[in-house]
Amino acid sequence: MPRLAFYYEFASPYSYLTAARIEQLAKDRGVDVEWRPILLGPIFRRQGLESSPFVENPKKGAYMWRDVARTAANLGLPWQKPSIFPLHSLLASRIAFAGRSEPWIGAFSRAVFHMAFALDEDISKPELMVALLEELELDADKVMKQVETTEVKIGLRAAVAEAEALGVFGAPSMITEKGELYWGNDRLDEALDAAFLRIG
Repeated sequence: MPRLAFYYEFASPYSYLTAARIEQLAKDRGVDVEWRPILLGPIFRRQGLESSPFVENPKKGAYMWRDVARTAANLGLPWQKPSIFPLHSLLASRIAFAGRSEPWIGAFSRAVFHMAFALDEDISKPELMVALLEELELDADKVMKQVETTEVKIGLRAAVAEAEALGVFGAPSMITEKGELYWGNDRLDEALDAAFLRIG
């Protein structure tokens, strides 16, 4: 089955729009999605940024919030601008990294995004993550212990470095089996088509 690597960051509003749709759209095309959680903070810092580009450039930020609200409405997705931005996504990202190959990764990731951008919840709170894992009928204690291991902590950092080496500079980003990079929620269909046809 053709594969598409999906690089996403829980603090990214555009990643929310993509994560909400990618699994079903990929299934319709016969494409397998590889969920690849990353952190944008280290990538931005290496670009010389101290924070999100949407914070450092207020006009760009104002446009982004309006654009995401419009797009969410057009897609029929719930939306609420988070009261804290950038969100603190480290814990959720470590959980997602630990479960990146598990059958629950899609449901978990969508639920975290829903908490962040539809309910304005603080996704850095361990109790929220535990409640979510339990709602997915997972062994929350086991997962939370795994998240604290050196393997997961170093693994996530390595995943960020690997993504950057492949050309990822923002999220969402999608990379086909042939290494073609597509950036942005508005490139989702194009990326899936390329993955399905194995042309990019």
